[in-house]
Amino acid sequence: MTTRVLIIDDHPVVRAGIRTLLQQADGVRVVGQAGSGEEALADLARTRPDVVLCDLRLGAGLDGVATTKAISRTAARPAVLILTTYDNDADIVRAVEAGAVGYLLKDANPTDIIHAIHQAARGETVLSDGMTERLITTMRRQRISLSNREAEVLRLVADGMSNRDIARHLFLSEATVKTHLNHIFSKLGVENRTSAIATARAAGLID
Repeated sequence: MTTRVLIIDDHPVVRAGIRTLLQQADGVRVVGQAGSGEEALADLARTRPDVVLCDLRLGAGLDGVATTKAISRTAARPAVLILTTYDNDADIVRAVEAGAVGYLLKDANPTDIIHAIHQAARGETVLSDGMTERLITTMRRQRISLSNREAEVLRLVADGMSNRDIARHLFLSEATVKTHLNHIFSKLGVENRTSAIATARAAGLID
């Protein structure tokens, strides 16, 4: 089965390079290329791609995230793979939340890019090495927000302090410390101090 690919990149030289790479690959057919998100969206019905390779930065107009979101709302809904030079956790999260099935860096091995295209066509998620853990950690951090006092209490719990010790250290009542802990447990989705410490560390909320 041949995977139909549409390339979106605002640099003609880059588009040409990607096209040349894909034309040499088995089971891949480049059905179109566009220099902007707007151009790609206008050409989507004609090209009917299975996979869209989209850069993150597209100059003026729609960026890669906005283009991905627009493509994911079309009737055809081809899989979108972000192919970019930007290795930034926030960008990865934005792209995935917009509907991208994968995020690859342009310095990836050509064989890996071709393999990723086939994976995307099969509906699989594709991320460059090490990105999966970073994505999970970043998304957890974005979803979990502790107040300054809650974070302070949790750090003291991680240091091994009891509720009484924390209360004395922060000049609070033990009841107030327990209230903070209950809020912390609820936000982290845990039921005890040990799980709270582990989850908070995984999310980068405490050292």
